[in-house]
Amino acid sequence: MPVDIESLGRAVKQAQYRNHRALETALSDVGTTLVQWDALRAIARTPGSSGRELAVETFQGEQSFGALAGRLEAQQLIERRPGRGRRVEHFITDAGRQVLAAGRPVASMALAESFAPLDENERATLLTLLQRVNNAARD
Repeated sequence: MPVDIESLGRAVKQAQYRNHRALETALSDVGTTLVQWDALRAIARTPGSSGRELAVETFQGEQSFGALAGRLEAQQLIERRPGRGRRVEHFITDAGRQVLAAGRPVASMALAESFAPLDENERATLLTLLQRVNNAARD
């Protein structure tokens, strides 16, 4: 029997929404939001990245990311420095690294709870399938 593709899409969206809500709640305990924490992770992974690159990495528009980066800079969690041409490069500060470190265990716990109904093999299968779908979308 064929799978209802709309139901599949909705199930993926529901799981994503549940994960985001759980992460948002958990990260509020360390004084940050999911959007801020995700930006800090992206900047820490790729220091010197442009706003455009980080917007793509964090699933945001360039203007939204620029506004977020301004707030993170005002909180002294990141630094923005001039790059080549009009490029602005982003770097995480020590304070930003502290927020990132404080968020990691609470985020891990929230995600573990979200995926608790699946055993390790099922998690691996889900990851493989989602990676295949996402990689095909890039081609």
